[in-house]
Amino acid sequence: MKKALLLVCILAISVVTTACINSFAVQELNSKAMTFMDQGNYQEAIERLKSSIDLDDSIFESHYNLAVAYTKSEDYVNALNSYKKAINLKPDFADSYYSLAVAEENIVSDLSSGYLTLDENGNLQKVTPNDNDTDKELKLSPEVTAYIDELLKDSIRNYNEYLAKGIDIKDAEEVQNHIKDLELKLNTTAKE
Repeated sequence: MKKALLLVCILAISVVTTACINSFAVQELNSKAMTFMDQGNYQEAIERLKSSIDLDDSIFESHYNLAVAYTKSEDYVNALNSYKKAINLKPDFADSYYSLAVAEENIVSDLSSGYLTLDENGNLQKVTPNDNDTDKELKLSPEVTAYIDELLKDSIRNYNEYLAKGIDIKDAEEVQNHIKDLELKLNTTAKE
């Protein structure tokens, strides 16, 4: 009986110790990532934040900061996914919705300009530039056009969530006007 109790105690201590070490490592990785972000080295920040998430997937700040780093490096597809994970962890943080809406709008812009497209499975893919295509007029497929419309609708919804969840939002009028512009854009693309 004493051996069993001793084994349980040793197991409990090792679990607690491992959790503390992981927590410290996550904090250290996040701190280093923020230093890299401040220096404009977004790729290094992304690597640190991904490592942090590998250690503990339940920390909102790691996901949100990863999304911000992706946004700053103009990788809006990965930013979108990271913002969604951050929102799942902390659904009342208003800025996540605003940032997600901005990422969605950037994806719309990249799709509209031909930098991104949808593959046969409906996944976003970067388009490799072809020198022969520079003179061709960009024609969006019906699938891409429908996807753009969905992104615009999601962006409007996320801006509205930002306004609903935010406290003392100083740019509320500007965001409301932007929502109206997006709704107009959405209505215009629906008529085409």
